[in-house]
Amino acid sequence: MKIGIIQQANKAQVCENRSRLTEKIRALASQGAQLIVLQELHDSLYFCQEENVTNFDLASAIPGEVTDYYSALAKECSVVLVTSLFEKRATGLYHNTAVVFDSDGSIAGKYRKMHIPDDPAYYEKFYFTPGDLGFEPIETSLGKLGVLVCWDQWYPEAARLMALKGAQLLIYPTAIGYESSDSDDEKSRQRDAWMMVQRGHAVANGLPVITVNRTGHEPDPSGRTAGIQFWGSSFVAGPQGELLYTAPVNEEVETIVDVSLSRSENVRRWWPFLRDRRIEDYNGLTRRFID
Repeated sequence: MKIGIIQQANKAQVCENRSRLTEKIRALASQGAQLIVLQELHDSLYFCQEENVTNFDLASAIPGEVTDYYSALAKECSVVLVTSLFEKRATGLYHNTAVVFDSDGSIAGKYRKMHIPDDPAYYEKFYFTPGDLGFEPIETSLGKLGVLVCWDQWYPEAARLMALKGAQLLIYPTAIGYESSDSDDEKSRQRDAWMMVQRGHAVANGLPVITVNRTGHEPDPSGRTAGIQFWGSSFVAGPQGELLYTAPVNEEVETIVDVSLSRSENVRRWWPFLRDRRIEDYNGLTRRFID
């Protein structure tokens, strides 16, 4: 499968971000991309650096104007398109939602982000209600996509459940970067851990992983921090965790990576982790902590 990824530095204007993404999607499609994955909350700046009720104006109904736009684009380019949107479900009820469009422009499915962080400069609990759609792969004309979002990438349970339900790829639209007060060593450790844990999901489940992050610096509108320097580094890993592609830290990227889905079949035969799981002894995983 030819998978297109777009790592972009965003501007304040939604229309400008969307226009630039559109050009890149069309370019990747013309080069043969079949599946294109965008970064988390790709239409806007990462607004969660502050708690500001006016930011709810960025949210859109699903379906609605924003899905109509990306639906038409997916159909025009004949690609499966993974988007990441700020969903207004009702007044006072919002989600961080990935919407997948099939190559005919139809909405193949959506996933509402389940794990919601609340850290300095990442005040997502103020904006997003945890997802209620579960960990369900999205069926497309290219296969079953296990779409998760950003903070979900730290949780092996989420990846495992997607794999157990037949996902053929694990996909993570992402917005993550450096906290300005951290030392260079700490920044490096965090980025390395981020890549390691997701490559571990690839190994443990015998599935390719596609992770698309944003890049560039975005100032903190509140002025309380020095803003976020997003660390880019979008990557594609194969089912043994092998890196098939890694993007630069500080550059925009639009590229195509060839991923073999049939390789997962062989890897799972060599390493039959699903066969050897001791499911009768895993009851403790449903508890918060075991004293």
